Amino acid sequence: MKRPDLAQVLTTLVVLVYPLLVWYAHGKIEPRQLALVLLGVAALRLLSFRMGQRYRWMSLAALLLAAPALFWNALLPLKLYPVAISIGMLALFGASLLRPPSIIERFARIQDPDLPAFAVAYTRRVTQVWCLFFAFNGGIAFATAVWASEAVWSLYTGLISYVFMGALFAGEYLVRLYVRRQHHA
Repeated sequence: MKRPDLAQVLTTLVVLVYPLLVWYAHGKIEPRQLALVLLGVAALRLLSFRMGQRYRWMSLAALLLAAPALFWNALLPLKLYPVAISIGMLALFGASLLRPPSIIERFARIQDPDLPAFAVAYTRRVTQVWCLFFAFNGGIAFATAVWASEAVWSLYTGLISYVFMGALFAGEYLVRLYVRRQHHA
């Protein structure tokens, strides 16, 4: 089993705790300094990861949002990073619905290359559900970034959205077990 790259582990951790970092730093560290952290993460990801073209947008979004934060010393562009991630994921998942196979079908075929027709339909529906989640999540992240306090924004983007994502994963797993039983009974 291949060991993960240290830069990859560190940047992933920073991205996961990013909302908490912004909340903690508010009033203590200038947004310009936080933008440097985001720039560093983006640069490390672009230079060290073997990511495909599809996933480079995450780093590019970080760079585009860090630039106005650096220039104007503004916090709002930094708070929009989770919105950009949701928009990017919505675009990625949505595009796979327009040009099949869907992204969830691709993941499923890694485990079972010969998916039956009911499973292909199911993976398409799951991809649609994830599209709805990313639209919902991005909308709430945007609303909290623009109209809520840093604490509320951080609570949503740093905890609640992850709980929603985990609930969606768990719920989908339970539905998948049920669908399998229905088709194998």
